Amino acid sequence: MNFLKTKEFLIGVITAVSLSILIFGINYLKGVNLMKPANFYVVEYNNVEGLELSSPVQVEGFKVGLVTNIALDFNDTKRVLVTVSLDKKLRIPKGSIITLEPGMLGGATLVIKMNNFVSEYHKVGDVLKGEYNGGMMGKVEESLLPSIEKMLPRLDSILLGINSLINSPALQSSLNSIERTTSTLESATLSLDRMMKKDMPAILANVNTLSGDLVSLSSSIKGLDIASTYNKLDGAIGNINELTTSLNSDEGTIGLLLNDTTLYTNLSNTAGSANELLIDLRKSPKRYVHFSLFGRK
Repeated sequence: MNFLKTKEFLIGVITAVSLSILIFGINYLKGVNLMKPANFYVVEYNNVEGLELSSPVQVEGFKVGLVTNIALDFNDTKRVLVTVSLDKKLRIPKGSIITLEPGMLGGATLVIKMNNFVSEYHKVGDVLKGEYNGGMMGKVEESLLPSIEKMLPRLDSILLGINSLINSPALQSSLNSIERTTSTLESATLSLDRMMKKDMPAILANVNTLSGDLVSLSSSIKGLDIASTYNKLDGAIGNINELTTSLNSDEGTIGLLLNDTTLYTNLSNTAGSANELLIDLRKSPKRYVHFSLFGRK
């Protein structure tokens, strides 16, 4: 029994225990519980992008197992066999599908979609049907990338147009004009600011004074007897209307004078006779005037 105490024996025991602890620890870090019984199944895929050893296997978001091995079928390179370790209590109905869903930040997850419409179950070690689901990124690749490829020629033309626009002398001239306009606006703003600080108080004072005068005027207007003034004005307008009516009628002296042509004719004839008389008087004054310095007729 002395060999049990030799250094070689102790080294061997320590090495075996260390290896056991190392293996157990590595599997534990991977999520594999060597002390827990599990069933193994094989899942067939044609694409395992993002899938790694110890990737989780879930049912309705609950973790039920891990990926323990990934192997390529060298007889059919489009076929990848993935071995999964599932909880021993989990039974998988026939017709169930295990989808591979890549994550947004890398990695992938296997999701078991149970076929709950049958009562037959797969045996341990069966080959299950797997499907690759690109997830959100896959949908983006399927829907968005074709559109982007179609847009690339147009995008190239747009970039060329933008480049030519940037290098155009007209753009530089426009920028210079905008700069001058901005400077002018800045000067105008400063002038307006100075005016607001210097002149606006006086203007506001005048406005306040004017407002007070308007209030006084309004009070004075309110104190006037506008109704009496209006009645007097209305009466005056009525009198003017009656006078106009009398002047336009053939009744009354003024109306007859304005409207009777006979008076105008007589006056015209009288004026003509008087004119003839004056002419004759100027020519023959002795016929009408007799005078004597000594009292003789």
